[in-house]
Amino acid sequence: MMEQYHALKREAEGCLLFYRMGDFFELFFDDARQAATILDIALTTRGEHGGEAVPMCGVPVHSAEGYLARLIKAGCRVAIAEQVETPEEAKKRGGSKALVRRDIVRFVTAGTLTEEALLEPRRANVLVAACELRGMIGIAAVDISTGRMELEECAADRLGAALARLGPSEVVAPEDWDARPADAIERARQDFASEGGEARLKAVHGVATLDGFGAFTRPMLAAAGGLLAYLDHAGRGTMPLLLPPVARESDSAMAMDEATRASLEILEAQRGGRQGSLIAAIDRCATGAGARQLADDLAAPLTDREAIEARLALVGWLHADPLLRADLREVLRALPDIGRALGRIVAGRGSPRDLGQVRDGLAEARRIRDHLQGEPDRPALLERLLPAMGGHGALVDLLQRALVPAPPTERQNGGFIAEGYDAALDELRQTSGNARRAIAALEGRYREETGIAALKIKHNGVLGYFIEVPAKHADALMASDSGFTHRQTMAGAVRFNSLGLHEEAARIVEAGGHALAAEEAHFEELTAAVIDAREAIAATATALARLDVAAGNAERAAEGDWCRPEILEDRCLEIVGGRHPVVEQALAKGGERFVANDCRLDDQDRLWLIGGPNMGGKSTFLRQNALIVLLAQAGCFVPAAAARVGLVDRLFSRVGASDNLARGRSTFMVEMVETAAILSQATERSFVILDEVGRGTSTYDGLALAWAVVEAVHETNRCRCLFATHYHELSRLAETCEALSLHHVRAREWKGDLVLLHELAQGPADRSYGLAVARLAGVPDAVVARAKSVLDRLEKGRAETGGLAAGLGDLPLFAAASAVQEERRDTLRDRLRELDVDALSPRDALDALYTLKQDAASTEP
Repeated sequence: MMEQYHALKREAEGCLLFYRMGDFFELFFDDARQAATILDIALTTRGEHGGEAVPMCGVPVHSAEGYLARLIKAGCRVAIAEQVETPEEAKKRGGSKALVRRDIVRFVTAGTLTEEALLEPRRANVLVAACELRGMIGIAAVDISTGRMELEECAADRLGAALARLGPSEVVAPEDWDARPADAIERARQDFASEGGEARLKAVHGVATLDGFGAFTRPMLAAAGGLLAYLDHAGRGTMPLLLPPVARESDSAMAMDEATRASLEILEAQRGGRQGSLIAAIDRCATGAGARQLADDLAAPLTDREAIEARLALVGWLHADPLLRADLREVLRALPDIGRALGRIVAGRGSPRDLGQVRDGLAEARRIRDHLQGEPDRPALLERLLPAMGGHGALVDLLQRALVPAPPTERQNGGFIAEGYDAALDELRQTSGNARRAIAALEGRYREETGIAALKIKHNGVLGYFIEVPAKHADALMASDSGFTHRQTMAGAVRFNSLGLHEEAARIVEAGGHALAAEEAHFEELTAAVIDAREAIAATATALARLDVAAGNAERAAEGDWCRPEILEDRCLEIVGGRHPVVEQALAKGGERFVANDCRLDDQDRLWLIGGPNMGGKSTFLRQNALIVLLAQAGCFVPAAAARVGLVDRLFSRVGASDNLARGRSTFMVEMVETAAILSQATERSFVILDEVGRGTSTYDGLALAWAVVEAVHETNRCRCLFATHYHELSRLAETCEALSLHHVRAREWKGDLVLLHELAQGPADRSYGLAVARLAGVPDAVVARAKSVLDRLEKGRAETGGLAAGLGDLPLFAAASAVQEERRDTLRDRLRELDVDALSPRDALDALYTLKQDAASTEP
């Protein structure tokens, strides 16, 4: 057995091996040690190998999914080795001591899950393959639980942003690619050939050309090849549901890098988990599919004004009719997740319950379509969605006739085909039922004939049907002429058989076996019918999800009194009464009110420099405007009284920073890397929020950097920007930067206490109130008093010298300065470096020394 195990372990390629033995999956050696620790189960031993006891642990087959979920969450990959023949077949093949054959039937990894118990209902499970080809990065992404597949191409420096948008559970990449993403699963380079990828896609979808699906570049096809090869490996030849691939245009969505997504906490809070994130604050979807679609929308806001307006129009239509919206959401809430049910069916892991979910979901989709078609003034997006919700009449009718109302999750025991669908099956069931009634009658007759009132006919998996009597009555049945045959003696009972019981039991077994075979055949037929319609069913699932997102957004807008944003091509941002959706929701739970603020940016006033005390609301103001832009371009209503949003191509947020010890970066280094990305990538159509640039280093260095960054954003990037700072000296930039204006968050001191008003006002901040904030935080009074005396002396010195910004008034602007203030080159060092000392004669060396001395004298300041 160990020889077979080790052979399978080599095939497992670094995965934990679930080795099937009877009703358990067993793990051995290091796999057992690792799994026992993660699962908190007993670690035992079994026999010896190499003179040492073999570590072992196991999990029951019937509850394996729960254990698999915990292992996958811990970052493990698991290979499932099943018995591929019965013990009887093994004996027939190799005699009584033959080992049952086993084979790996599937690899279970984070990106290849389809089981309902292993997936989060409201989160997509994306598998990504990435590779480099001809200087560009190809990316193929698929959620095999629903079949959605996208291909895209990007520059090498945009790979991180693309992966942050997709949020993959697992990434595969070529083994020889040095720039592959961290934690990527390494696969053979030949899997990522573009020709092979094209051929695989054609074979999967049964087409001669991919032209009907779109235009795909060579890097896209190479990534698709790696993805499909990995899926083929994981499924051991069985491919999951794969819908026709869609080519994603690089400029079709607002670009956001990893730092921006983390800073804005779009899908996940910085402390981890969904709670506290943007999606947790706005998700009112009635279905898991809708929640997954909403997450996609927030991760990739649109840049096409027409597409945004189409989404907003549908939200607005549902927002205007609360009764219709309530009825629709009630129906949606009862819908099964037909997209994921379809994924399990196509992957060969479907159950009768999955077929029932497809039946019920398609039937309800048709009802929704029929109801909405009767409503007036339907928006254009709804008109495009409605046709996809119908067209399944024949399939729904077939499934309704074939299946019982509530099919079971397992099909081994039958009972899922409805009565009246198959006359032969009904007859087999009747035969089996009659035999069972005959056994009940037989039990009564035997009691009467033997006079043993405690006689019972029972059944188990080993003996089948048998007669059981208490031990004190067993002697009467032991007689040779009793008509009973002894089978087993228990502690307090004795078991027998009889000819009559044997005949009835045989009829039950025979009829039951035929009935199970008939139901299995029907299951295969129904599964084939669903698979044939998989693309149309997936389209229905997508339409329902989009409708659910619109209804959920309308519900959230009604709850919070949100407005429909006006989307413009101009470079403007006008927010009246804007609010932060997450902070407002948190305050509302405590009975507090959020203080709304306005924001107006345009070509003449595109950069706001915002000062004020800590805890005054600067960071919240920055983030809320970024989130309003994101929500608007995702097609959602926004938390404001009114909003006019000029389309943004890239959104950047550098608000808050922490160190990255794993990559050897301090907090200040992380801040500078993020700032550098903004300065190099932001365009005139971008929106940037910057908070406290330069705070992580010395005061002079920090002020200098902040000053230069503000100038660069104003003069070079020329984008809309909100810049929060504590450097009051930066306010002098308003004298030279015509599109920069000064603002501050208001605060007042009352009887020695600081009162934060959280209101934004025009003009520079009068001071930072740092000592008052320290007192609020509980810093000891003695320390605050000492700080006050130090501050008084510093401010006196500043008044005498002109302060930190002394001498900056005549400094030329960034654009002019950058043209003339290149760092002076050390020409002497350059000339010394060029000298070939070994080739110089003594005379040449002396001449060169005189020349260098003359140059040094001429370059002295």
